[in-house]
Amino acid sequence: MPLDYPDSFRELVRQFRRLPGIGPRSAERIALWMMRSPDAKPDQLLSALSSARETLMTCRLCGFFAERDECVLCRDEARSGRELCIVETATDILPLERTGVFRGRYHALGGKLSPLEGIGPEQLRIGELIERVGEERPAEVILALGADVEGEATSHYLAELLAPSGVRITRIAQGLPAGGGVEQADQITLHRALANRGTYGSK
Repeated sequence: MPLDYPDSFRELVRQFRRLPGIGPRSAERIALWMMRSPDAKPDQLLSALSSARETLMTCRLCGFFAERDECVLCRDEARSGRELCIVETATDILPLERTGVFRGRYHALGGKLSPLEGIGPEQLRIGELIERVGEERPAEVILALGADVEGEATSHYLAELLAPSGVRITRIAQGLPAGGGVEQADQITLHRALANRGTYGSK
């Protein structure tokens, strides 16, 4: 029988392999470091994971990460409610926020329309969006979705859905690479895209 690591270590490697972007060799190196390095502090890692799992939740308004009912962005009274920026996922909010250009509010859909993957309007936070637009009456809705096929389809769907509300619908300027999304773009590209956004659709 060939020599191998003990079962407990191999299980640790298997768990690290479940993480996105971690292959077999990387998982093994991480596990070895965790077990042998004095700087690893696995107890602190376990504590941080447990704490995040217990305290982190989804903001009821925008869908961003929060530790209470509403996130810090939605609780910020200095932010303007006249502009509502629509993004695909919560992780798209930070790159836009770091540009320092936008001072309005956000709404994360939780994905994009993708019939082939069984993702329709019911699986996204589109109902909540319609409700927010009706209640908050923003002057402008900014579509900051990806430039891929699904992102374009989602933008078109939302533009048609929001048209009866009379709200001005814009789209961030096409500074994003074809087939890419907000999360992969650099800050300069996002800055230009937000600053030079134009009206979306026929209006």
